[in-house]
Parts: sequence; C-alpha cells; structure tokens
Amino acid sequence: MARYRGPKSKIARKFRQPIFGPDKALEKKNYPPGQHGPSKRRGKQSEYAIQLAEKQKAKYTYGILEKQFRNLFKKASKSHGITGENLLRLCELRLDNVVYRLGIAPTRRAARQLVSHRHILVNGEVVNIPSYSLKPGDIVSVREKSKSLEAISNSLNVNVCNSDWLEWDRALMSGKVITEPQREQIPENIKEQLIVELYSK
Repeated sequence: MARYRGPKSKIARKFRQPIFGPDKALEKKNYPPGQHGPSKRRGKQSEYAIQLAEKQKAKYTYGILEKQFRNLFKKASKSHGITGENLLRLCELRLDNVVYRLGIAPTRRAARQLVSHRHILVNGEVVNIPSYSLKPGDIVSVREKSKSLEAISNSLNVNVCNSDWLEWDRALMSGKVITEPQREQIPENIKEQLIVELYSK
C-alpha cells in the first residue's frame, strides 16, 4: 500500500507544524532541519517554491501521494464551487480522515491502519480502503469484534469529535456524515489557493 514512510519529525520541522501529531522534536527545534541549524541564512523563496511547499504540506497532512492528490485536484476542478475548497473537502471526506475526526484513532496514520486492517464499517459493510470517499448520510462505525481493542478505546477516551459536519454516538461507537464540510469547518492551516495556482501553471 503506497504511503509516506520517511522521517516524520523532519517533515514537521520543515513546515514548523505538527503535521503527524504532537512532536517533541518540533517543540525542541522549531526551525527547519539542516546541518547549519537556525543560524543559517535562508534566501527568499520563489513563488513556485512557496506553492510547492503548500502542496507538499497538504499531501503530508492527509497522507496522500502525488498521483492520488493530482487526481483529487482534477475531480475538484470539475466540481461546482471554488476548486481549492473542493479539494480540501474531498480530502476531508476520505474514510481514514473521517475515522480520525471522529476520534476513533489519534492520528490519520493510525486511522489508515484501522481501516486497512478491517476494523471499520461503512453503512454496516467492512471497507478496507483508506481513500474511500464518503458522502452525507454515510454511517461509519467500529466493527463489533473490534470495539474492545485497546487502541480504539484509548483514543476515544482522549479524543473528542469536534467537527460540526459529523455526528458521533459513543454508546454505539458509530458516527454519521451529516453534511459536506465547509472551509470554515476545516481547521487545517493550508492555503489551498496556492495549490490551485501551482496545478494551474
């Protein structure tokens, strides 16, 4: 299964944001990686470099590789509305992201693993494709055999579903996609317009 397997702290330091979750290395060294440390003078970035960095940040945040991300962009550009917002909406509606947003997993990477290991149901059926696209009305739940998993119960004890576009039932361990998320409901610090400008060149 294709996914990023490289160093996480290095990426978090590059963007100065905890992209893969809380990171002690980022707290200690809140400056980009490199042998010269924080004192190294860095030249002014070009417009292309800024746009590319924003695209990479979005890809790492949602755990999507280039080919899949480009396909999402094509789909977003063909949909009605603002392309950048459509792109983020499609990323948010991925099954692994919704599992993370519901609090079933502490990170998107952990959510991806739960999905691929067949612990998650969509409308009562096992779905093991992390990139599966959900739509309003879909119900995401934990498989009956998996409800006693320590990893899931620990995550639910710590994480609370704070997304207005999702509804979570703790007793049933199931959540519902009420509506498609609007831009103001997506907390990620991503400048989607820069990504649109990059792909439009």
